[in-house]
Order: sequence, then C-alpha cells, then structure tokens
Amino acid sequence: MYRLTVLYGHPTDPAQFDRYYRDIHIPIAQKMKGLTGWTIGKCEPATSGETPPYYLIVSLYAPTRAAMEQILASPEGQAAIADVAKFATGGVWFFYDPAETLIPFSLP
Repeated sequence: MYRLTVLYGHPTDPAQFDRYYRDIHIPIAQKMKGLTGWTIGKCEPATSGETPPYYLIVSLYAPTRAAMEQILASPEGQAAIADVAKFATGGVWFFYDPAETLIPFSLP
C-alpha cells in the first residue's frame, strides 16, 4: 500500500479553514477515483499547552505510488490539488511513503 501524507500548517483563520475543508475541499477530493483509503486528523499537542507543528494531517492511500500519481494526474486529482491553494494559508507539505501495516501489533 502507498500513502500520500498531506501536512497542513496552522491556518490564519482556523474556523474558516475547517469550514472550507469540510464543505468545499472534501467534496472536490471525494471525486478522485482509485483511492483505497483516506484519513484526516487534527493535530493535538503531545504536551499540554504546546502547539503542534501542524494543524491537520491527511493520509491518502492507493495500491502503489504509480497508482497514486495516476489518481492525482486525473482531472479530479488536479482539481483537488488546485483547490488547496484556496484555503491552506498556513502552508502545506506532501510526502509519499510505502505504508506498512503491522497488525496484529505486539511488543516484544
């Protein structure tokens, strides 16, 4: 399985970011065909009172990197990518990695 991780920096207006992401960006991105998974998580500090380095982490999954690149190159993928600049006021970073699932998980 291959993962594209999207890290969103802290937006200038978090409420506006949240509204736009939920009401506009997600419906655009949901039109992409071929994803095998999609997770979204708002970052919380590990230590109370600290600000985490990112605001939101999104993971998109596909069978291979080539499949992910094909999804993103599609008209639907290009629309989702183009939309990011409309709301990501805190910056955005993209990373690919071959995700490895370790289930069942056990400690030595």
